[in-house]
Amino acid sequence: MDLNILWFILLGVLLTGYAILDGFDLGVGILHLGARNDRERRIMMNAIGPHWDGNEVWLITFGGALFAAFRHAYATAFSAYYLPFMLLLFALIFRAVSIEFRSKRDWPVWRSFFDGCFFGASALATLLFGVAVGNSMLGIPIDEDMEYVGGFFNLLTPFPVLVGLFAVSMFAMHGAIYLYLKTEGDLQKRIYGWVWRTFFVFLTLFVATTIYAVLAVPSATHNFWNHPWAWIIVILNVLAIANIPRAIDQRRALHAFLTSSCSIAAFVFLFMAALYPNLIVSSLNPDWSLTIYSAAASQKTLGIMAIIAALGMPFVLAYTTIIYWIFRGKVKLETYSY
Repeated sequence: MDLNILWFILLGVLLTGYAILDGFDLGVGILHLGARNDRERRIMMNAIGPHWDGNEVWLITFGGALFAAFRHAYATAFSAYYLPFMLLLFALIFRAVSIEFRSKRDWPVWRSFFDGCFFGASALATLLFGVAVGNSMLGIPIDEDMEYVGGFFNLLTPFPVLVGLFAVSMFAMHGAIYLYLKTEGDLQKRIYGWVWRTFFVFLTLFVATTIYAVLAVPSATHNFWNHPWAWIIVILNVLAIANIPRAIDQRRALHAFLTSSCSIAAFVFLFMAALYPNLIVSSLNPDWSLTIYSAAASQKTLGIMAIIAALGMPFVLAYTTIIYWIFRGKVKLETYSY
């Protein structure tokens, strides 16, 4: 198999794993301030407590794989998105600090401060992820030397911002479904209402983003006309989205969560399919875009990386499966809970 295509696919797999797993973590953070009291906020934090740091390994692995397999794209991306990446790093660090430090003191001001930080960092990180995806599809000003020649505000055009808001709504819905799965009692009943509200916001932004992409971003559908089989994923995605309210109405929390996960996986596939064979699209000249061939490392490097991935991925999947199995069931507050 073409190693360049293989690593493009593996990057998609890593991105999918991160979006699904850390997506509900970020969604819980976005919903955090909706809790009525300290106990409810502790329950929400403990719902993600055993998983959030392991989930971020997928993002770290994605960055490492991009650096090793497509180093030119990695360098150009960090040049173009330097300030957004620093904001993202700040948000991810502060989110971790908020989770770990929030319950170290009983002071109301202390906990309120970290509650606000947890919400703000989660929302900002998700928004920035969405803006990056939107710009990747739309294209950014890259010159023939693979250098970014725009400014920060060139990245905040309407379509990327819309994709960012869509990402916030998607992760909020995903997080609400996860909380509905992990909680019980009165809190679960109220979260049931959150699931419905976040779903309708998500659906509205999904329709708006899709219409905008089809009408204003030609590259969004170009590959789908060249490869008609890709429309199967579009159809499956629509069916998955339609199945979410059905599962919610039937109070089948696990089914709803799995369906939400499938829709996120489909969105990542559609994004990668729209991007292929590009990694970074130049809005100045299509010939200056960085592709999976022009930005790639040597074939020997890609081959060695493929062997390492084949040996390492089973351990990552096994670890993830074991952790989720051990911490299955409803959340209980205990002495050493967050």
